[in-house]
Amino acid sequence: MRTTYCGLVSEALLGQTVTLMGWAHRRRDHGGVIFIDLRDREGIVQVVCDPDRPEMFKVAEDVRNEFCLKIEGKVRERPAGTHNANITSGKVEVLCHAIEVLNPSITPPFQLDEENLSETTRLTHRVLDLRRPAMQRNMILRYRVAMEVRKFLDANGFIDIETPMLTKSTPEGARDYLVPSRVHDGMFFALPQSPQLFKQLLMVSGFDRYYQIVKCFRDEDLRADRQPEFTQIDIETSFLTEEEIRTMFEGMIRSTFEHAIGVKLPAFPVMTWAEAMQRYGSDKPDLRVKLEFTELTGVMADVDFKVFSGPATTPGGRVVALRVPGGGEMSRGEIDAYTEFVKIYGAKGLAWIKVNDIGKGREGLQSPIVKNLHDRALAAVLEKTGAASGDLIFFGADKAKVVNDAIGALRVKIGHSEFGRARGLMKGEWTPLWVIDFPMFEYDEEAQRWSAMHHPFTSPKDGHEDWLETDPGRCIAKAYDVVLNGVELGGGSVRIHREEVQSKVFRALKIDAEEAQAKFGFLLDALQYGAPPHGGIAIGLDRFVMLMTGAESLRDVIAFPKTQRAQCLLTNAPGPVDEKQLRELHIRLRNVQTAS
Repeated sequence: MRTTYCGLVSEALLGQTVTLMGWAHRRRDHGGVIFIDLRDREGIVQVVCDPDRPEMFKVAEDVRNEFCLKIEGKVRERPAGTHNANITSGKVEVLCHAIEVLNPSITPPFQLDEENLSETTRLTHRVLDLRRPAMQRNMILRYRVAMEVRKFLDANGFIDIETPMLTKSTPEGARDYLVPSRVHDGMFFALPQSPQLFKQLLMVSGFDRYYQIVKCFRDEDLRADRQPEFTQIDIETSFLTEEEIRTMFEGMIRSTFEHAIGVKLPAFPVMTWAEAMQRYGSDKPDLRVKLEFTELTGVMADVDFKVFSGPATTPGGRVVALRVPGGGEMSRGEIDAYTEFVKIYGAKGLAWIKVNDIGKGREGLQSPIVKNLHDRALAAVLEKTGAASGDLIFFGADKAKVVNDAIGALRVKIGHSEFGRARGLMKGEWTPLWVIDFPMFEYDEEAQRWSAMHHPFTSPKDGHEDWLETDPGRCIAKAYDVVLNGVELGGGSVRIHREEVQSKVFRALKIDAEEAQAKFGFLLDALQYGAPPHGGIAIGLDRFVMLMTGAESLRDVIAFPKTQRAQCLLTNAPGPVDEKQLRELHIRLRNVQTAS
């Protein structure tokens, strides 16, 4: 019987005999004495095997990395000068009395303390990857975060209710994962992209406060912060206003940070979507970066430089400046690198001006574009940006979306660079933010129709209902996103709780009454039975933990993640199935791979 975990052996156990079980992290032979670092999920302890116990010593001689061991021994103080302050067991060691190999191991494909492992290696051998102390810490933290969330929600009257995993495919949002039905020929379930409609129905059912820590599925192109299956902290509540919902869940996030990792987040400032786009070109700005846009669209309307005047006089165009304090030190090579960087986001180039001497006016400026700008425009640029000698001003001029994406990304890149950190352009460890007052709709140029910015069940601001049919672009939603360090942690909204408003939204989205009834009839019907005002939020658990750990990818905080091609390298899923299964599901494959 194990008496304690390896990583919990400390001075408190001095003189006691302990039984430990774990894995040989490393074995070292020091002139006739064998040292084994024994590891379990709580950490490492040093075990000393002396040759004066020949039976035990013989077993120890054959131990190799990752052997699963049972060790009995006495806890004693480490010799002076050999203490390790970085671990709990750093002042003690275990003098081994008996050792048993519970299971040997073949040679692992990598050392567990190896760095710079490829993602393919890590995900193929995920079982071993998860043994690494860093991954163990990540997964334990994930558990603690989930527990803190549950404790908070339980204390505030929320109840955990499961919603279906097999549901109806709906037309809004990302691409569904479909599940064929065996008993209904040609029919399909969909895996839920979120429990959105069910949690609304639970509010109509009178449960008042619901939550779930739940799997969601989206068949979309993947990035570092995306997975085909991910986990949401999904919450809905009745009879609370937008502000009350935000206050409650800000409290949950702050409480979880404090209890899980000991971080006290500051109060969350509130910023409208329009202000965020105006100042940062992003609806999830990283407020650690102390750079902002300067609006120049009006200033550049009459300059000779068509690169600026074109967008400035075109509907939907935008011209902005980004002042980089001390940026005059940047080399031409660095500026060229940033020019190539913004092209990723659709920008055609990157105009710039170095302010060598603010007191000399035009003569104190260095740039190929200065000659194309009249004195009034130059004076306005310097005044509006607050430029000083030694600064560098970058410009973005194009369609508003291109400018926002390109210069917004440039802002973050400069802030996070060595230059930006050295210059104090990035400050603070944690910068949370509520972004509110999103537009209800965005116009899809390709489809020539409006689409919901969040989802079609989001309520418009009071008084905006009439614009749903006359001027959808004016409608502002009771929607809110919570942002942390430039990452969207989650988002939510007050929902539509009246059938007539929901039907108006569907019509604005070009979903006619027949299609609405076929796809959302159950919701429209439910809203007519005295549905209460309700709203909620969904927070990405994976992203939550990723931010806390400082991990660069969601794959570092999910036990068995998929690759960017939505594959599991451990189990080789997805994989083929036999003909019998396909026949039962009424499926015939169109593109059958033939053996070559």
